[in-house]
Amino acid sequence: MTRRPDKLSEDDRVLWNLVARTAKPLKGRIAAEIPEIAAEAKPTPSQPAPAATNAAGAAKPKAQHVTHRLDEPTLDKLSKGRLPIEGRVDLHGMTQDEAYSLLFSFLHRAHAGGIRYVLVITGKGSSSGGDGVLRRAVPAWLSTPAFRPLVSSHDHAARNHGGSGALYIRLRRVRS
Repeated sequence: MTRRPDKLSEDDRVLWNLVARTAKPLKGRIAAEIPEIAAEAKPTPSQPAPAATNAAGAAKPKAQHVTHRLDEPTLDKLSKGRLPIEGRVDLHGMTQDEAYSLLFSFLHRAHAGGIRYVLVITGKGSSSGGDGVLRRAVPAWLSTPAFRPLVSSHDHAARNHGGSGALYIRLRRVRS
C-alpha cells in the first residue's frame, strides 16, 4: 500500500477550509482554529468590467468578455440526458466568496480532467420573490478573465436539472 503525500494541493486546501468552517465541534470541545487562505491563492469575485458604448449609446461587448450560450442541439441533448453531465457542484447556502472559491477549483479540476459538461446548482434565491445572489453572480463570474480559459459556454439548465436555479457549463477542450 502506498502512502499519500502529506501536502495538500491549493485546490484541496480551499475545499477543506470550506468544509471545516461548516463543521460543529463535539459537545464540550472547543473549535479548532482554521487558518485563512492566502490572498494570492484565492481569487476574489469580481463583476465584469462595464462594456464600452458606441455612438448610439448601446453597450458594445468586447470580444474577450463575451461568453457564448449553448447551441440548441447541445442544450436539447443535455436536457434529455442524451449527452452526459460529467460533474456537478451545488452552491446552495454559501456566501459569494465560498461559492466563488469552490466553483473556481471545481471547474479547474474538471477542465484538467478533460470533462466537457458540468451542472452548477446555484439555487433560485430567496422565497420573497427576489433573484438569488448566486443566481445572478455566477453567470457574471463565468465571463471574467479567471474563468475564460476554462469555460466555453453556459446556459440555464432544463427544468429536470434545476431550471433557472442551475446552469449547464461547457468546458473548453484541454490543449495538448
